[in-house]
Amino acid sequence: MKRPKPSFRPSLLLLTCLITYISHAQAQTGMIQGTVTDGKAPLAGATVQIERTNKGGYTNAAGGYSLSISPGTYTVTFSYIGYASQRKPVTVAAGQTVQLDAALSSSTTMNELVVLGSRSLPRTQTETPVPVDVIDIKRVAADAPQVSVNQILNYVAPSFSSGTQTVADGTDHIDPASLRGLGPDQVLVLVNGKRRYNTALVNVNGTFGRGAVGTDLNAIPTAAIDRIEILRDGAAAQYGSDAIAGVINIILKNSVNRLNVSVTTGANVTPQSVDNIDGQTVQTAVNYGIPVGDKGGFINFGGSYDYRNYTNRSGPWQGPIYRTYPGGADRTDSFLLANNKTRDDIRMRVGQSKLRSGQLFVNASIPMENDAEFYLFGGLGYRNGQAAGVYRLPSDSRNVLDIYPLGFLPEIHSDIYDKSLAFGIRGNLGKWKVDVSNTYGQNQFIFSVENSLNASLEKASPTHFNAGGPVFAQNTTNLDFSQRFDVLEGLDVAFGAEYRFERYQLVAGAENSYTDYGRATKIGEDVNGNDILVPDPQGAINTKFGPDGTARAGGAQVFPGFRPENTVNAARSAIAGYVDVEANISNAFLLGGALRFENYNDFGSTLNGKLTARYKLSENTALRASGSTGFRAPSLHQRFYSSTSTLFVDGVAYEVGTFTNDSRPAQLLGIPALKPEKSQSLSAGFTGAFGKFNLTVDGYYTRINDRIVYTDQFSGSNAPNASPVDKEIYQLLLLANANRAAFFANAINSETRGVDLVLTYGTRLGAGHFRADLAGTYSYTQQVGDVKASAKLAGKENIYFSRASRIYLERSVPREKINLTLTYNIKRFNVFVRNVYFGSVEEATIDPAFFQTYQPKVVTDVAVGYRFTPAIKLSIGANNVFDIYPDKVSNPNNTNNNQFLYSRRATQFGYNGRFLFARLELNL
Repeated sequence: MKRPKPSFRPSLLLLTCLITYISHAQAQTGMIQGTVTDGKAPLAGATVQIERTNKGGYTNAAGGYSLSISPGTYTVTFSYIGYASQRKPVTVAAGQTVQLDAALSSSTTMNELVVLGSRSLPRTQTETPVPVDVIDIKRVAADAPQVSVNQILNYVAPSFSSGTQTVADGTDHIDPASLRGLGPDQVLVLVNGKRRYNTALVNVNGTFGRGAVGTDLNAIPTAAIDRIEILRDGAAAQYGSDAIAGVINIILKNSVNRLNVSVTTGANVTPQSVDNIDGQTVQTAVNYGIPVGDKGGFINFGGSYDYRNYTNRSGPWQGPIYRTYPGGADRTDSFLLANNKTRDDIRMRVGQSKLRSGQLFVNASIPMENDAEFYLFGGLGYRNGQAAGVYRLPSDSRNVLDIYPLGFLPEIHSDIYDKSLAFGIRGNLGKWKVDVSNTYGQNQFIFSVENSLNASLEKASPTHFNAGGPVFAQNTTNLDFSQRFDVLEGLDVAFGAEYRFERYQLVAGAENSYTDYGRATKIGEDVNGNDILVPDPQGAINTKFGPDGTARAGGAQVFPGFRPENTVNAARSAIAGYVDVEANISNAFLLGGALRFENYNDFGSTLNGKLTARYKLSENTALRASGSTGFRAPSLHQRFYSSTSTLFVDGVAYEVGTFTNDSRPAQLLGIPALKPEKSQSLSAGFTGAFGKFNLTVDGYYTRINDRIVYTDQFSGSNAPNASPVDKEIYQLLLLANANRAAFFANAINSETRGVDLVLTYGTRLGAGHFRADLAGTYSYTQQVGDVKASAKLAGKENIYFSRASRIYLERSVPREKINLTLTYNIKRFNVFVRNVYFGSVEEATIDPAFFQTYQPKVVTDVAVGYRFTPAIKLSIGANNVFDIYPDKVSNPNNTNNNQFLYSRRATQFGYNGRFLFARLELNL
């Protein structure tokens, strides 16, 4: 398929027009320069800010900085994550260059500067008008067992939830993530402040985030990340679509002349494993930076290679394994004996999938004339995933005994490709700071099916299938202006524009991956009255039957390929303009406002606003609050995705077709076109520093109207007394090789309420440093009002959005999560202990008898590190050292014959059990 590429003309035009102006901006008449160190080594990326001006920046690879400024007397603030800030006075005369150096000491308080949530100069976490967490990846990755971004944030940030899924098709390979209990597609991800693209995958299986399209954080190697900022507040008025729950901003490393290599290996050691040891993991991570020129330019490379083996927490198959037909007599015992097998040999693979992945990222800055800067960052990534489906028993019609005498466990394999590139120029245009940039990203998700068959081909079937897959690309061009005015106690004004282009494609699989070769059409009768049939993949007559007497299913078992009718090549564009103002009314009172207009060529315009305020009660305490409106545009995936896949509902297999909202089945059921989700958010909080303690407490409320969900399954009927609508739906499903239908729809409204608390404490203890971090969240999401079903579906609202779907929305992730982390560093040793309380979750399926609440659990991580030399460190430890598991599924009817011992729908912390690890670090 020829794939059209997005046009880059807007970005090239903007770059061409502005590069000349920025690079020839007028220089100031005075200069402040110097270096920032930790007392020994330079600190690259430290923030240098001239208070009460719009002048500021970051140190280069050698810890150096230079700022041009008008003559006068100023106060300069130096800060760096993990270090105490310094404030120094300085006087600059016309034509004078003043040397001003700073040596920062380590700190345990929340003094980190953040740029997220405000377009003015950075502020500390306790001074921001909205709550922002700062996760120092260097410190966390050095101590904790987790190595991927989703794992790290799930254990560090209470408001963030993510977990590996199982038996969920493509979702086994990309972990959905949530912020403040909302959906994976209601949080916006940025990299270096620029919008990151979504994945091509839409989650339509029975897991958390059902029907959502998220962003794959694990596609960014931790070796390339300096820190992660998490804005816990609605921010669509500032950053655009998707930022209903908040924003995650990933800041890449900029260090140079330092080689950082770490190798982490480990495995799950737990008696619950089928083999006692599984899930073997190895990650090799490397980071190195090269200086460019003598003005602080750099090119930093970060990459990793990851291997993760699968885990298995299923039990041996219970119930019949082999039946003889007709009559269906159970011959399991004799069958196993004859084949020298036991029930332990007939089981599924329920746990994390097997993955191999490699990523390489680059982050670069090249200084230009007159304090301008050309920057570039991006990466390439590849991931191969292997996950298993539901076991096909020997005598099932979905099996062919000539190929698999003992039945088979089909596998879904994935080839996931990521590529991204952002580039731009920052500088001064008169007194304005200007940033013009272009950001491109693409995700391709190709499915293949292994160890399977197309039963309608019987013994002629292959066992490997190319199933096709989706591709998503996004190109974003931004132009941003900002300036601080000497009005009141400082007035920060920012405005800008954005142009975004998106393309979504579905590529068909091979014919044998989706075709039912057992279909035929009757064209007449012979002289004896027998039917004359001709093969017809869209025919209504089944001609091939399995040993259980039922018709054989067509398409590749576990994941039928995408059909030619599913293929799509859809695109859209959006333009936006915004203005953002923050006014320091006095030294104590800060007031801000933002307004953003966006227009999409497929559904129209939206206007959203935000107000923020912060009032200092004292030098160390403050109140803060915000109110905003927001929106999330329906993704192209949700508008154009269609497929037929095998889904198991209460243990029964159905071929479920997903249809677009302009399809004939949607028209018959009265399902309308998708429209944007609209939100209103409020938050209020308190921040304070009390000696060695720092505290933030924030409450919030978010209302989302017209929330997009993936509906439950409709079926037609070919019965003589069925309605004409049901008969037509039945025929349409038949053409799609399906017997059920599902759609995306703006079906409900929801409300989310919660509170977040963060408390830190640090002190010298004996000859070492002790730090304690306590963070907790409570988030309550619920559907409000009636299900918005069409008039044609009156009385069928429970199918449109069932109780089981509501549980996915409201209770599949913990409402409460509390994290207590204790660290102690003394000479060459460091000790790390973390306890995470995961609140209860619930599970429900179509059958109300399957409802279950899974009780809260506490998971403990421990690690001990020893630095042999300044360059070499060894750490050993464990995630879940006490081998804690969630509650088991209590209803045997909900275990699929003892295969799902733990819930795959409710996400607390997974069920891999104890993970032991060792990490070797080399820093040169």
